[in-house]
Amino acid sequence: MRSALIVIAVTVITLTGCTADKPQAPQADSTAPVIAPGRPGEVAKTLAPGEAATAVPSPTANAADVKYVQDMIVHHQQALDMSILAPNRAASAKLKALADRIKAAQGPEIQYMTTWLREQEQKVPDHHAKHEGMPGMATPKQMEELKAASGKAFDAMFLQLMINHHVGAIKMSEQVLGGGSHIKIEELASDVSVTQLAEIRRMQEMQRAA
Repeated sequence: MRSALIVIAVTVITLTGCTADKPQAPQADSTAPVIAPGRPGEVAKTLAPGEAATAVPSPTANAADVKYVQDMIVHHQQALDMSILAPNRAASAKLKALADRIKAAQGPEIQYMTTWLREQEQKVPDHHAKHEGMPGMATPKQMEELKAASGKAFDAMFLQLMINHHVGAIKMSEQVLGGGSHIKIEELASDVSVTQLAEIRRMQEMQRAA
């Protein structure tokens, strides 16, 4: 009986030794707070260690990222449709220059978002995809009225429609910044917000000067 107990004891010690030698996965045991820089215009936040683990954007997309990119392609496309009218209809040289900048910025962004969707094996919306309920989008009637306008009437209509359009894009970007997970889409949404906010201010100045 004593011999059997010795054998059991040796076996337990051996197993314990093997277990102790096995490398353990690193764990975040720190209780120190983590300072997370805020997005443009926001203050930095103090996060608990558990929150910090999920605060960093990942290279993995979720449904919010995909929806944002699909919707923003359609949203940007309408901005291009509006901007290409300016050279032949606008009275203001400043407005024509603004429309040209919008095309120069949003055209490449459409290409970027299209490539991203294909990399994620997601559907790329076509030019005339439905956009009911999408923030800031001009209605078909408003687009027809813009196409029929010229001179100062075109300028006034373009500015108001484009301001509304930009406000909508910022709202969409805020939503994905709160619910998305992909780091590239967070960067894109932040850029869209900063760029279009600056353009809103520029267009409001043009309205006041008219």
